[in-house]
Amino acid sequence: MSPTKSRPRSEAAVRQTYQDGSPSPEPTEKRARKLSVAPPRLRDVSLFAQPQIFDTGRALVDVQFCVVDLETTGSTASDAITEIGAVRVRGGDVTGEFQTLVNPRVGIPPLISVLTGITNSMVAGAPGLAEALPSFLEFARGCVLVAHNARFDVGFLKRACEQHGYPWPHHEVIDTVGLARGALLRDEVPNVKLSTLARHFKVSVEPNHRALTDARATVEVLHHLLERVGNLRVETLDDLAEFLRGVSPERRAKRGWASDLPDAPGVYRFYADLPDAAGMVRRQVLYVGKSVNIRNRVRTYFTAAEKRPRMAEMVRVASGVEADVCRTPLEAEVLELRLIDAHRPRYNRKSKYPERQVWLKLTNEAFPRLSVVRRVADDGADYFGPLGGRLAAEQVVLAVYDAFPIRQCTDRLSLAKPTASCALGEMGRCASPCDRRVSRDDYGQIADGVRAALGRDVRPILDAGGSRLRVLVDQRRFEEAGLVRDRVRATLRAALRYQRLRAIAACPQIVAALQVAGAWEIHVIRHGRLAAAALARPGEVPQAVARAAVAAAEAVRPAVGPQPAALVEESERIAAWLERPGVRLIDIQGEWAWPIFSGINDTALASHLLG
Repeated sequence: MSPTKSRPRSEAAVRQTYQDGSPSPEPTEKRARKLSVAPPRLRDVSLFAQPQIFDTGRALVDVQFCVVDLETTGSTASDAITEIGAVRVRGGDVTGEFQTLVNPRVGIPPLISVLTGITNSMVAGAPGLAEALPSFLEFARGCVLVAHNARFDVGFLKRACEQHGYPWPHHEVIDTVGLARGALLRDEVPNVKLSTLARHFKVSVEPNHRALTDARATVEVLHHLLERVGNLRVETLDDLAEFLRGVSPERRAKRGWASDLPDAPGVYRFYADLPDAAGMVRRQVLYVGKSVNIRNRVRTYFTAAEKRPRMAEMVRVASGVEADVCRTPLEAEVLELRLIDAHRPRYNRKSKYPERQVWLKLTNEAFPRLSVVRRVADDGADYFGPLGGRLAAEQVVLAVYDAFPIRQCTDRLSLAKPTASCALGEMGRCASPCDRRVSRDDYGQIADGVRAALGRDVRPILDAGGSRLRVLVDQRRFEEAGLVRDRVRATLRAALRYQRLRAIAACPQIVAALQVAGAWEIHVIRHGRLAAAALARPGEVPQAVARAAVAAAEAVRPAVGPQPAALVEESERIAAWLERPGVRLIDIQGEWAWPIFSGINDTALASHLLG
């Protein structure tokens, strides 16, 4: 582990010495100014950098490290470098050393001279940073930088590059301070100072606050730490980066699951083989997700890029992961929704409870009324929705009550026997069919108005809401006016959603295609359900692929009422895809259309309400 080459002969001159004994050419200032620094390809892996996903799986034995140490006039950003020392190592062998004093162009504080032994007279004839820096950049080119307390050393080097007009090469950076904190137990060492670690590992070089000596000591400390974490399955630069970021060995060990997954779009499922109540081991789906690249996406669950505690727990519990390749992104979205609905995975949150949606029902009786229900039944009633929940439904109901004097009671009214009217009837807020103040036919016209407003033309609700809003504003009852505005807005959004779903659910078949990157995504939709998906690759005839998809498509029966023959969220994803620019309709059965007055946008709504 000790360096294999002798110390450079002159501390005042820049030297690089290689294992073959030949000194490298000393770059002149002109050559240094033309120094070509490789474009940024690598990323910091220090504890002080923003965590990122690594795309390199280089084995540590193949990585060339450049262990660097600086001596400076102080620790602030305004201080200057007085010495640079570096050792280049690969596979445990030293491949080169670098050392130079640097003239800081300022006086060295006496305390620093006592600490490092570097005096003003020693650096008087040394090169300035403008001459020394390009030589170091040349020496460290293509290496992973290692430093003890890397934020200090790398921070000085970055500022030096900025000051002298050199682009920072964006080396990957390993901090042996963070590595020691992760690799050593707290009762092994009292702290992670370089001198403490050197004594703990009994390295052959004693740190003495000189750059090259401390770099040599850091090399040996690095090798001991890498040997220690190697027992924790840290074998690649990826592993080391994840170890520094706190990824557990158990989590890293499962990263191999991703290697067997397809490099293609589709859906993945984490599962666990767990005993049920009867003691039988059964496979339970823990989490379902989708991605345009299954392998790469699953790999991130085993890295520090995944920070959700819920996902960390899921990975710990999981027994494995499996995947289904999909031909198009829409097919993957739909399959994900269906699997979540089928398995109700404990670690999924979205799309897990479609039954929480409700419908607004205009009952089929002599004097219809509005009712909030969970399901659409084949009972001859009219249904409007779906709505996000009871609160959203109540907003729509109140907006309807503002526009139409439809009854609000829940009693079943008899045609033969009138009953006493309620307070709403006396106030004129209800047509009062209970006491026969209105005939069945006249009340039927009111119900027809509600049916038309919810199903075709929302303008009566807009007009009533606008009139009510303007009165409240004139009376300076702004809080009540805000409630009226919210009701009307909720009704408009619900109407647009209803028409969007009703239109796609009413079509027995829609065949559409979208060109993406030279290929054609083709989908067969039946009554709002994705019945088939296909991909016509470059060179294939899209029409022929579409015909084959139609022939193999799932047979779909229409659902009851206006609801689609699929999960509502599935039909909404399909509708969003159909509305994308560039989608072409190949074939359509039925009418995919909305009523012209089914809704307006928020800007038009504000104008309409305020008159």
